Amino acid sequence: MLQMNTWESAISVLLVVLAGGLVVGKLTERPRIPDVAAYLLLGILVGPALLGWVAEPGRSEVNQFILNVGATLILFDGGRSTAFSVLRRVWLSIGMLATVGVLVSALVVGAIVHWVFGFPWLYALLLAGVLASTDPATLIPVFKRVPIDPKLQQTVESESAFNDATASVLVFTLVGLAGASHAVNLAIPVWQFIQSAVIGLLVGMALGLLGLWLTSQRGWGVFHEYGSLVMMAIALGAYQGAEILHASGFMAAFAAGVITGNGQAFGWPLAEHTQDNADHFFNAVTMIMRMLIFVLLGTQVDFSVVRGNFLVGVVAVISLMFVARPLSVLASVLVDRGARWGWRDVVFMFWVRETGVIPAALAGMLTAQGLRGADVIGAVTFMAILATILIQATTTGVVARWLGVARPAEEEDI
Repeated sequence: MLQMNTWESAISVLLVVLAGGLVVGKLTERPRIPDVAAYLLLGILVGPALLGWVAEPGRSEVNQFILNVGATLILFDGGRSTAFSVLRRVWLSIGMLATVGVLVSALVVGAIVHWVFGFPWLYALLLAGVLASTDPATLIPVFKRVPIDPKLQQTVESESAFNDATASVLVFTLVGLAGASHAVNLAIPVWQFIQSAVIGLLVGMALGLLGLWLTSQRGWGVFHEYGSLVMMAIALGAYQGAEILHASGFMAAFAAGVITGNGQAFGWPLAEHTQDNADHFFNAVTMIMRMLIFVLLGTQVDFSVVRGNFLVGVVAVISLMFVARPLSVLASVLVDRGARWGWRDVVFMFWVRETGVIPAALAGMLTAQGLRGADVIGAVTFMAILATILIQATTTGVVARWLGVARPAEEEDI
């Protein structure tokens, strides 16, 4: 069984992932099934559960590197396609979904798990908090296959980029409460969230502007022929800089992407060939990262633990998909009168809330800390990932067309 613990086995794993990913990716083109669902199934096929070819532990340094770098580059690339003109119209909805929406989701799922199974409140909320954030590494690739109304698409993508900070602060606040022997000041986690969000945004904006200045011929432009490499360095630098300052690296990467994708607004537009090179580069890099992230995630599904916690997982996932998500959307977007959401937009947001990289990372961190019950949280998290990707992600196109929010074919081609 292959693990990426030597350079020979690492090359073998890469060959399995890339060759298999190319095949299943091609097979999903015609029915327009999101490729991440196919990659996840491929991981289960080549993992210990079936063929036993690949077994990369979820807590290994290599796996954590792939998760963080992959999510960073996918987020940055998603930010590059986000228009200021759209963000100005829906900023309130995004902010509410990324904060109030996460809290509502955690409270609803936590309450249902507590009442149905009798879990202690703190433990039930911790499980729900891990599941509460949506996943940009899944959503952004899905919308590349299933183009929808730009305002709706960029709202959901931006929510997924920003809400990981809320979910992370919530989870680690609950972990602190679980280990505290005295009263905890709840103002501290609120301040931590504000600090994480603001610093992450500022770091991302600063490095995004730096990237534009270095590559735009109306700025310094000395690296305009190396725009792709500059953009990659900006993405990784934004993540690392924010993390060093104890802020959200993912938020910083997304913000940097938004800035570099709107160079015209700052008077530093990219030359056409620079833009084309960056587009081609990030298309290839993010595809490789999607393959690695979701194939390896599939190999890490422990079906024995899943079977042992199957009922808890089913109830939590159904609550998340059909109760918590609709309530969190309604609590968030109805207050934004300026966005002028129609009922079709709101119903589509009900259905789009895939679980993926960030919840998996949070569950892995809890396991690494030796938290009691972390195995149950991990099993339920994997069930949520499987269910939301295989059910919701694969039907996104059908739902979008049924609701009339998909972009017309001729606009998509353009």
